Amino acid sequence: MKRASLFAFFVVLFPFLCFGFSAEEIALKAEKKLQSFQSLQANFEQFLYSTSVSTPLDERGKFYFKKPDLMRWEYEEPEKKVWLYKDGTFLFYIPEDNQLIRSSQSKEKYESEILAILSGQKSLRDNYQIEFNPFPTDEPKAWQLKLTPKVEGEHSFILLEINEKSWLIQKAVFLDWAGNKTEFHFSQIKTDVRLSPKVFELKVPRDCEVIEEESTPKK
Repeated sequence: MKRASLFAFFVVLFPFLCFGFSAEEIALKAEKKLQSFQSLQANFEQFLYSTSVSTPLDERGKFYFKKPDLMRWEYEEPEKKVWLYKDGTFLFYIPEDNQLIRSSQSKEKYESEILAILSGQKSLRDNYQIEFNPFPTDEPKAWQLKLTPKVEGEHSFILLEINEKSWLIQKAVFLDWAGNKTEFHFSQIKTDVRLSPKVFELKVPRDCEVIEEESTPKK
């Protein structure tokens, strides 16, 4: 059988190979898992595919989250920078530019979908149409879902890859209406780890330029 025929066969058969789980049931199990822990730490790799740039931007670092609303993305490569949310304030620090962007907003105005999903604060079944959607991966034991927003927003759809054993999200792909794509790959995921308060502190040089913004730099 040709490769194309095999792939088409797999796409048709995939929903029936999921041990009796529907796409919505898998999403619900993943959601319950996200709601079950109080803290999370992981390595991440972020790819940005832009319609205006031929080469995708590849960044990587560490992600920290502590409920209810402490979040830190610490980028290590290719450029060091920190994205932090704490006490209703967003901080985006770029050491190379010696610049800190600060924005204060209420949690109700916080609309970063990747963080809302990872924190378990956004109901998948209430906010998205959910279906199976196989896509290329190096992880053979994972559920792969497509989430289409019920209310039109920034993204046309989202792909999630959920580990079969842990029920944690190990890959999230966001596609916007302009054709841009952002991928988050998570590895070495640890839940309910003890995170020092210092993780969610941000020290900058005294001569750092501070820019106050009304809008928030989105993830």
